[in-house]
Amino acid sequence: MQLYIGNKNYSSWSMRPWVLLKQAGIPFEEVKVRFDSFDDNSQFKKTMTAINPIGKVPVLVDGDLAIWDTLAIAEYLAEQFPEKNLWPTDKVARARARTVCAEMHSGFNALRSNFPMNIEASLPEIGELALRVKPEVQKDLARLVQLWGDLLQKYQGPMLFGNFSIADAFFAPVCMRINSYTLPLPEPVAAYVARVTALPSVAAWIQDALAEKDFLDFEEPYRTQDSKK
Repeated sequence: MQLYIGNKNYSSWSMRPWVLLKQAGIPFEEVKVRFDSFDDNSQFKKTMTAINPIGKVPVLVDGDLAIWDTLAIAEYLAEQFPEKNLWPTDKVARARARTVCAEMHSGFNALRSNFPMNIEASLPEIGELALRVKPEVQKDLARLVQLWGDLLQKYQGPMLFGNFSIADAFFAPVCMRINSYTLPLPEPVAAYVARVTALPSVAAWIQDALAEKDFLDFEEPYRTQDSKK
């Protein structure tokens, strides 16, 4: 299997299946396609459109099959490797895990747009400003705290459903955003973010992201090359 991904510093969508595969110990070949731009004539778009019709990452390629949606990739992996228990084994917990992954997949738009993933950055002032002046960001963060807090209390950690699952892989990029923008969290939720950050797969992704040293201005509208640290 091959997993096509974008820049590790920026690509939150790529991070999810990569972390899932790594943490579960499923062998795969990483193929990184650098973001240059998202225009139709860009090298990135040309490369990815040859693999999937929407020209985006991530894409999992298994033989002649290409899967280009993160939730579809997760479901495929769960079916192909049932012994890995990528979803919770309990039926009720499994349904809830699918529900929260779907919520993450299509929701939290204010949090995503105001806090784009940028692992190497430290941007607490941007986090503080957005939370102060944008009620929609406050609402998204409050929902996240509620969601995580409820699951951690019910399933008693260390991960959202006890053991590591697809749900934790789906929320890993949010943990990266929380770290970069220093978003305030109650202690039990902050401890969960720290545990996700310390997972071997997440730590490996972070290490690779920090090694990229690839500044893309269209991914960082709030910074300039000169202010990059």
